[in-house]
Amino acid sequence: MSKGILTSREREVFELLIKNKTTKDIAKELNISEKTVRNHVSNTMQKLGVNGRASAVVELLKLNEISL
Repeated sequence: MSKGILTSREREVFELLIKNKTTKDIAKELNISEKTVRNHVSNTMQKLGVNGRASAVVELLKLNEISL
């Protein structure tokens, strides 16, 4: 996988997730519904072939898709 596997919105969601924001916080901050936040997380996990947000964060960090 090369850089750029995430949409800009997926990246925004995960950048907020690693700042310890809840789904509700992220939805409010990005002005989208909580369901949409969950969909972005779910789509990202599917792209990465991982189960769980923590695994997705680890993979995204390894791939330099997000940074701490």
